[in-house]
Amino acid sequence: MDSETQPLEEARTRGKGGTMERVEDTGDTQPKDTEEDEEAQEEQPFNPLIVPGGCCERVKWLLSWPLSCLLYYTVPNCMLPHWERWFMVTFVVSTLWIAVFSYLMVWMVTIISFTLDIPDVIMGITFLAAGTSVPDCMASLIVARQGMGDMAVSNSIGSNIFDILLGLGFPWALRTLVVDYGSTVSINSRGLVYSVILLLASVFLTVLSVHLNHWRLDRRLGLGLMILYAIFLLCSICFELL
Repeated sequence: MDSETQPLEEARTRGKGGTMERVEDTGDTQPKDTEEDEEAQEEQPFNPLIVPGGCCERVKWLLSWPLSCLLYYTVPNCMLPHWERWFMVTFVVSTLWIAVFSYLMVWMVTIISFTLDIPDVIMGITFLAAGTSVPDCMASLIVARQGMGDMAVSNSIGSNIFDILLGLGFPWALRTLVVDYGSTVSINSRGLVYSVILLLASVFLTVLSVHLNHWRLDRRLGLGLMILYAIFLLCSICFELL
């Protein structure tokens, strides 16, 4: 009888063990399901007509509601299935809106600098540069959170190259070839040479910092780059005022 009951007991033990393993697996998958649900909630399409919860969120929603509605009804949302094939339209319309906002920002910075008698160069390297770099900063932040650090670094470097070469070359060519043929554009900046030297030094120090940090992006590297930017900004302003 003992030899007959032993396989039954082993089978029961195995069955219990298998059940326990399944229970443990089920317990392990519950947090994963919760994280997936949270990610799915974060990736839901934005709707300005839905009032968020919380006092601070409602105040932010109320202040940004006119602009959010304008962008919501003019820019197709590629996250929705019926707008997936219209991604190029989304890209073009988004670029046009960025151009409109950039023009308004330049206009306001010009008025502020004229009213407060601040040199145009100083306004350009401070408020204007920071304002036009917000889209690049947000794009780098989004891809960095997704684990694509290489794309974030490439975006920051590529956007500056685009601004220097095409952002300066195209308006100057348009002015001297179309608007006023044969004319020249004069640059009223006493510290432009020093600013270019500081720019090249900042690029070299950035690459050197990433190399010394073993090609990893962490908090220490971020603080170091912010300190470098503060030094560059302070030196550029001093060169322009002296």
